[in-house]
Amino acid sequence: MKVFIKFDFNRICNRILEEKLESSQLKYRILGFGEVEFLNVVSEDQLTDFANAINPYGIEIVENQKTILVQKIKDLIIEMVFTEDVTVNVKSSVYLAEKLNHSYGYLSNLFSEITYTSIENFIILQKIEYTKQLIISGQLSLTEIAFKLNYSSVAHLSSQFKNTTGITPSAFQRIIKKRREINSQNIN
Repeated sequence: MKVFIKFDFNRICNRILEEKLESSQLKYRILGFGEVEFLNVVSEDQLTDFANAINPYGIEIVENQKTILVQKIKDLIIEMVFTEDVTVNVKSSVYLAEKLNHSYGYLSNLFSEITYTSIENFIILQKIEYTKQLIISGQLSLTEIAFKLNYSSVAHLSSQFKNTTGITPSAFQRIIKKRREINSQNIN
């Protein structure tokens, strides 16, 4: 049997962090996505144990200032793309510059230097991943998905989707539908 799962990255990461911090018996406060403040002194051993506890989930402690800023850029982009209730209607460059108090040129150059890709490519990848999730959930049409993700048209979304995945969103929808049909036949 196969099921399709919808998930919220922010909620999952925060839940894992909360569980691991509580099991480590560390007093903390989550300041924002990917940002934790320890409320008392944490020994090197405690920090190492905590780092080892979160590492299997692909979560790691970042200490280099440039890497921290790049992680904040990624977190803001993921928040901007995946947040259900908030539609960010400003350009991503303005949004990032205002949120991080740096010029977009600096942020863009730093991001490219550290990740070897552009902020624009990272945004596209996140939008396509979210588009896949929305298609799998089957609750929105392609037109609604394009609107939700601030695409100028379905054609623009389709073009980026195909350039990233190699297939059109419609073809992806047909694949998902066919898999569901096959799975439902296997169950009966």
